[in-house]
Amino acid sequence: MPITPATATHSSSNGTADGILLELVDENGVTIGTAEKLAAHQPPGQLHRAFSVFLFDEQGRLLLQQRALGKYHSPGVWSNTCCGHPYPGEAPFAAAARRTFEELGVSPSLLGEAGTVRYNHPDPDSGLVEQEYNHLFVGLVQSPLRPDPEEVGATAFVTPAELAERHAKDTFSSWFMTVLDAARPAVGELTGPSAGW
Repeated sequence: MPITPATATHSSSNGTADGILLELVDENGVTIGTAEKLAAHQPPGQLHRAFSVFLFDEQGRLLLQQRALGKYHSPGVWSNTCCGHPYPGEAPFAAAARRTFEELGVSPSLLGEAGTVRYNHPDPDSGLVEQEYNHLFVGLVQSPLRPDPEEVGATAFVTPAELAERHAKDTFSSWFMTVLDAARPAVGELTGPSAGW
């Protein structure tokens, strides 16, 4: 994992939660404190700030990632391009750009805000709970990917039809459809009607 000023004191390349703090928020997304990462995901879950990134190629295909098998939460499942949690005091946009580079080895050529969504998704496999106030971002990727194998098991660019086919047979993260549906207006604006999102 590349070491940047933001990650030098917060390194978590293998997805563990040791000592990582998350920003707790109220229902309006206002910061009210912090909690250790794993503790925030224990049932019933503590509402915390998160982000989700959806990047598309020039053909309007969505970049999916399969989470690495070594991750403590939702290992091996498919999900959106990148997702995670800002460090306390870190802007969600900065966190989204940082983690996209750390996980996939690319910086988006365009990245824009796509709203927020609040959800509560228990994960039956791990017993953890995603109680999140999620900042959504959409953008373009135009450089070759260089995924970090400790973070990413595989990647795939998919059309809407290919996503529907894959979603029917593969396991996806519990939050995937919620964040994708919330981001769809911005996705449609970015990719245009011909892409079919």
